[in-house]
Amino acid sequence: MTSMADRVARPPLADDADARAAAAVPVALPVILLPAGAERELRLDLFRGLALWLIFIDHLPNNILTWFTFRNYGFSDATEIFIFISGYTAAFVYGRAMLEAGFVIATARILRRVWQIYVAHVFLFTIFLAEISYVASRFENPLYAEEMGIMDFLKQPDVTIVQALLLRFRPANMDVLPLYIVLMLFLPLIIWLMKWRPDVTLALSVLLYALAWQFDLYLSAYPNGFWAFNPFAWQLLFVFGAWCALGGARRMSRVLSSPVTLWICFAYLLFAFCVTLTWHLPQLKFLMPKLIEQWMYPITKTDMDVLRFAHFLALAAVTVRLLPKDWPGLKSRWLRPVILCGQHSLEIFCLGVFLAFAGHFVLAEFSGGGPVLQLVVSLAGILIMSGMAWIISWYKHSADKSASRKKGAVGNADMAGGGS
Repeated sequence: MTSMADRVARPPLADDADARAAAAVPVALPVILLPAGAERELRLDLFRGLALWLIFIDHLPNNILTWFTFRNYGFSDATEIFIFISGYTAAFVYGRAMLEAGFVIATARILRRVWQIYVAHVFLFTIFLAEISYVASRFENPLYAEEMGIMDFLKQPDVTIVQALLLRFRPANMDVLPLYIVLMLFLPLIIWLMKWRPDVTLALSVLLYALAWQFDLYLSAYPNGFWAFNPFAWQLLFVFGAWCALGGARRMSRVLSSPVTLWICFAYLLFAFCVTLTWHLPQLKFLMPKLIEQWMYPITKTDMDVLRFAHFLALAAVTVRLLPKDWPGLKSRWLRPVILCGQHSLEIFCLGVFLAFAGHFVLAEFSGGGPVLQLVVSLAGILIMSGMAWIISWYKHSADKSASRKKGAVGNADMAGGGS
């Protein structure tokens, strides 16, 4: 009797029926597919960095540059980009870890990353409160504390700090990281399910999204209300990003390359643009039929309205079609700052929150916040974010080179010792 190892080791003979039968059996491919190359996907870094810039600009009140962000020209905004790419990159990195090292090791790595994000959130919360409190007291303007949502902290700091540690209390502009923390906590389960059945996992995510709308599922916030970004709804975008990273995008390539898909996306983007145009030009409101208004509105961001999700899908499909992976512009030095910001998204996001309030203060206190000052503050913030991203990248690169030299020196010393 021949073993399986024997059948693999030697070629089948003409009269070896068992070997011919074994050769005829197709080899099972893995359910989730990961690119074999280790080259970084610069398009993801580019658009995540762009999302961070847009989030910063949109957080500045009455900022003229918000007219250059696409939230005014469609249903979705930079938040959808950030969450989708976060799901994509997280699944790509930890999906490979789960395939190579197993579920337990990958889960441990994910939980370590969750802890890092949580610590960053607590650090951001602490410094952000100090920044707002100092400005409010120094300039004797309690409106800053009220606008940024920290009045409850000033009244009951002990209770509020506990609620903040539980992710239930958050000042203004600090809603994204708690959402990201919750979604990352469930990433091990998401990847494990996708290793089993990726399409079923995505279907379960769609089902949870529908149940959240049907039964009004949400997480409560302190002191009242609910999370600004409902995790039960926004998980769909995160899971969809993970599904694309683990082979879904490859399986959709034929659909995405179809001219019909491209024209449908363009038509929907044009429809969204026309609808949002009526928001800014009330005299055009008569063009919107009442029946369509009753069907569409409200287009809520908290529960990620399906129209927002569809708008993001259309943007993503058009972008993938028009911006190939090997586009030479991705290597341009002009795009290097935004790509670096995308590669260090956690640090740059936290910095952007600080800078947004600092910009808010400058615009409120000086020169009435005119267009020129708005432009200066916006560009200054982007330059600071880009500079910090460059410093972080330089530091990590220098540390990696130092570690490589040290490792090489130790290896050479071991070889020299072994030869003596």
